[in-house]
Amino acid sequence: MKKSFTKIMVAVMIITAAGAYSCKNRGESKKQAESSMLEKEVLENKLEENVYPLPTSAEVIKQLSDLDLGYIVGVTNPSFNAKKYVTSYSRSVNLGIYGGDLSYVTVYNLQQDVINYLDAMRTLANDLNLAKIYDETLYEKIRNNFDNRDTLVVILTEAFDRTYAHMVDAGQANIAMLMIGGAWLEGMYLTLAVSESGAHLTGFEQVLIDQKKSFDIFMEIAQPHADDALVVKMMQDLQPIKDIYSTLTTSLTMQNIQDLKMAVDKVRSELVK
Repeated sequence: MKKSFTKIMVAVMIITAAGAYSCKNRGESKKQAESSMLEKEVLENKLEENVYPLPTSAEVIKQLSDLDLGYIVGVTNPSFNAKKYVTSYSRSVNLGIYGGDLSYVTVYNLQQDVINYLDAMRTLANDLNLAKIYDETLYEKIRNNFDNRDTLVVILTEAFDRTYAHMVDAGQANIAMLMIGGAWLEGMYLTLAVSESGAHLTGFEQVLIDQKKSFDIFMEIAQPHADDALVVKMMQDLQPIKDIYSTLTTSLTMQNIQDLKMAVDKVRSELVK
């Protein structure tokens, strides 16, 4: 959906530029046309690389709330754990995990927990030069829209987009991969946490299948960074989940869901400890 939006934006920009050029010279040469197409491709790639490439954890949590699945107390990574993450790897991965937890408590309207998770993310973001994204302004936006879940999802998604874009622009695309991986994992973990009560609901299976698609995209965009030790570690840590996914089809049994839950729980427990 985000990539489609990017393509639309690029198309509009190119068409506008082409229209302006046409007014000046309708006899554009073949060479100029080819140059224009190349510029379009470069522009499109530049915009896409700065857009959060997966559905955010906020969008995933919104799907759960739309299924009327209740909030589970104690399932999130405690916010006070933030201070114990001291390596670049653990900070970046858990920034993503806390992004999932922030989405969870925000969509379920737990105001004090929102403050706690924003503080936790700020703690980790300070060392990644991202603190300004998770400041009081973000909390005010959330607080002023607690009664509108759709708006909350937009606010959180924009925050994740800014975080990702900042990392990429700063030459930290490898760190951005860790954050994305952590956020995806937490969204999946929170989804599977309600599997016992939600697996029978129409739409729940589709949520899991959609997250498999997101996982495949993540592994694809992480591949160009396969020479980076931190990204390699992330991909290795996620291998148990990849192994389970390789056995699944587009129709899931309860055993499939249980196997997936065991794999996700195991991976996640190692990353938050």
